[in-house]
Amino acid sequence: MNSKAQELIDVWQRGNVLAETCPSRPILSHLTSRWGVLVMIVLATGTHRFSELRRKAAGVSERMLAQTLQQLEADGFVARKAHAVVPPHVDYSLTPLGQEAAAHVIALTDWIETALPRILAETKAA
Repeated sequence: MNSKAQELIDVWQRGNVLAETCPSRPILSHLTSRWGVLVMIVLATGTHRFSELRRKAAGVSERMLAQTLQQLEADGFVARKAHAVVPPHVDYSLTPLGQEAAAHVIALTDWIETALPRILAETKAA
């Protein structure tokens, strides 16, 4: 295969988030939603049960947390492990892909928190 054809294949496989129909858009939305970011940050610290996640991601409703976990699991970022015990016990953790994504989410979040005084100053100046 010539290099031009390989370049086209690489571009096609990579995705284009600016294209309206690109499948990366819903994934980006799930990962960067308010609750998606917080879940990824919490799970980056280790495996957690639903109630622990809800406590640590303060303000999230049960419904939104369940929906967020389902989306992140469907995208391959979160692993759900149900234990056959009574009462039911479910653990959530990051997959290797989720760990990779979480590192980027954490870096962006860290930058926002570090730059917060400057960001707030700009919003007041506007």
